[in-house]
Amino acid sequence: MALSAVRGALGFLTRLPVGHRERDWDAFRASPAAFPLAAYPIGLVLTVPFLLGLDADLTGFGYLLGIYAVTGVAHADAVADLGDAAAVHGDATPERRRDVLKDSAVGVGAVLALALVLLGTWVAAARLATLPLRAAALALAVEVGAKLAMATVACLGDATHDGLGAAVSDSLSARSLVLPLLVALPAALVTYPNPAAATALGAALLAALGVLAWSRRRLGGINGDVIGASNELARLAALLVGVIAWTHW
Repeated sequence: MALSAVRGALGFLTRLPVGHRERDWDAFRASPAAFPLAAYPIGLVLTVPFLLGLDADLTGFGYLLGIYAVTGVAHADAVADLGDAAAVHGDATPERRRDVLKDSAVGVGAVLALALVLLGTWVAAARLATLPLRAAALALAVEVGAKLAMATVACLGDATHDGLGAAVSDSLSARSLVLPLLVALPAALVTYPNPAAATALGAALLAALGVLAWSRRRLGGINGDVIGASNELARLAALLVGVIAWTHW
């Protein structure tokens, strides 16, 4: 069952050729721990740019390329959608913001949100590339934190309508988050004795809670875009805080 859930998670979260069997998808939806479990192999792949000995800027760009080569662009699209919903002027109702969220048109909010996430990720990754080689392990913790964020939003959020968000979250509850947290804990030790990995996981979790609070207030709940965007925003938060922790420890 666990292997099936992880296979379902990899099929949902990445472009890896693991297949898309219905039983794997069902196992994944019932097992939020599969989010951080799947993050370990993804994170290992994303450490590769830091091991190639390239210039810092090239390493940062290679890290970005690696992210979207492995995971696809669906989560980046979710960031853009949330950016447009956040940019709605005035005291817009949750229904109005959800309509903007579903609109295929790309507005200034989408462009700005996505640009900030990409630029921040590139800058932080380039800074990570200047640190000692063993700091590359932080990329693994960062990815685990990003996937823990998705599990957090899915477990604690209430879907606004039937759809991908409901499919992932409806059978989960706050108690469902215990196992994902336990699965993510080993990643906190990958930079030991430096606390960078632990602080990165903490930052990712706080980012997830922030996204969840915003979506409840502004959208009336969560959907697939909220879950997807939490991955990108938590990765950015974890990377920035992890690099700061490493350099100031």
